[in-house]
Amino acid sequence: MDHLHGEAHSADDKQPNEFSTAAASSSADIPAGPSRQEEGEYDIETVEKVYSSNDTIAFWVLYFVCSAIRSNIGIAQTMNAAQGHDLMTVLGLTARDTSTALALFYVAYVIFDCPSNLVMAKLSPRIWMARIVIATGIIGTCFAAVQSAWSVKLLRFLLGVVIAGMWPGMSYYLTLFYPPSRTGKRIGMYFTAAQLSAAVVGLVSAGFQLMDGLGGLVGFRWMFLIYGLVAVVLGFSLLWWLPDRPLPPGQKRERPNWLKWLPPTPEALSGQDAVIHYHDLRRVYHPRPWTLRDLVRVLIDWRLWPLTFMYFGVVGVGIGTQLYGSVIIRSIVPTATSIQVSLLFAPIWIMDLIAILLVMPLSDRFHGHRPFIFSAAVCIQITGLLVVTFALDNGWARYGGLLMVGFGLGPTVPNCMTWTNEIFQRRHGEVGVAAATALVSGLGNLGSIVTTYALYTGWPEDAAKGRYQYRRSNYAMIGILCLSIASSFAMFFLLKIFGNKPANKISNLDSSSEVEDGAARREARERGFGKLFPRNTQRQEA
Repeated sequence: MDHLHGEAHSADDKQPNEFSTAAASSSADIPAGPSRQEEGEYDIETVEKVYSSNDTIAFWVLYFVCSAIRSNIGIAQTMNAAQGHDLMTVLGLTARDTSTALALFYVAYVIFDCPSNLVMAKLSPRIWMARIVIATGIIGTCFAAVQSAWSVKLLRFLLGVVIAGMWPGMSYYLTLFYPPSRTGKRIGMYFTAAQLSAAVVGLVSAGFQLMDGLGGLVGFRWMFLIYGLVAVVLGFSLLWWLPDRPLPPGQKRERPNWLKWLPPTPEALSGQDAVIHYHDLRRVYHPRPWTLRDLVRVLIDWRLWPLTFMYFGVVGVGIGTQLYGSVIIRSIVPTATSIQVSLLFAPIWIMDLIAILLVMPLSDRFHGHRPFIFSAAVCIQITGLLVVTFALDNGWARYGGLLMVGFGLGPTVPNCMTWTNEIFQRRHGEVGVAAATALVSGLGNLGSIVTTYALYTGWPEDAAKGRYQYRRSNYAMIGILCLSIASSFAMFFLLKIFGNKPANKISNLDSSSEVEDGAARREARERGFGKLFPRNTQRQEA
């Protein structure tokens, strides 16, 4: 009992973001000894209930609002166009101005994504995530006052700076509360916030368009203002809403003086739930301290690059669809009003949501087949783009192609991030997850720069009105999707050849510090058809 308590306490003391000490009366409350970690100690229903209790709507809401702020510039390009009150007309923007502004966001995002995530890993995830949301809201509100092309470009760059680290930070945060077999479904669940926000931006923009002229503001300015203010309020509420990383049972959290003005950290787990979580996911409570040398090992790990190219293609197409979907719909249905375009834009992301809910639980179960599941979804996107490109005589068929693109997009990004978590958690521990998810997300968003700057409205010859408008941009999107498929299978075969063993010990910890938790042993049995057809021989996941 004392051994387990002391071990947890010493590991906790090494983390600067924990600030915890042992409670004097808690040692008797901590079940210890090997028997508490043996298979069968806690039945699967009990464990599942504990993990389900960790699910929080806070992440979904914050990602929803911030994704809306990030993407609402796309729908602003067509809002109240008939009255000449759309973003392009009011500010006198050219297609190149818009493409440059959109690309600058991703330039900043790529630069600051990894540093932001590493800061989150060292400091309090709760405070850093609240900082991201508050700053995003402030910049989003400033968009209501834009008057020229340079101000749009500046604010888009600043938005990329402040929002960097949000998506990989959420992915990292989930590894503090869930084993790999349960992260994919939840990453997908939170990713639906971005998709639904795109749909809601389209639907709600119809209401903002009806506010056009109210108080002397055009519709898109009302949209920027209200979304930004909502994000600021939400960001401050996260200080009371989001929990920090879990503490071992019997320990209490202490805050340094510079944090004492903030509200106390809400605890995600307490009582028996905390005990069960501790024994099932011990690696979270025994984090390995890391140094700059350990970070360099992550940065030079070849496994980063196939994952980055996977992400590059699918996120480029996803962002291209998000920002230019309404423009493509306008080219398909030239007679549609701005409100009709907004309403037609929303179902693309509803299809995306449906795909995530259907596919991600299967992807977690059959984790060894992630490249096949990923590639099948990408093939659906390619098929949709081909329909959009070649079904020239049937506008509704082309719109159906956009729905296919949305459906195929759904599982791809969550699959890529989950695979990154699985690989780098095993090889490099927490620093691996924090750095790798940020690098894959950041570098992968170079695909967004390509689609926002070089394609669609950023390619004047391809954007010219006519029968073949955007054809070459669609070809380019298909090409980068093929790159994603090739990268996923390259990763699959390279892992078969070279494996995914843990890298060198971090910070000179001996082997006794390498803990195996109940979740790791259970996953080795229950992946694939393991739960349906129990095996007598347990094998460690390679």
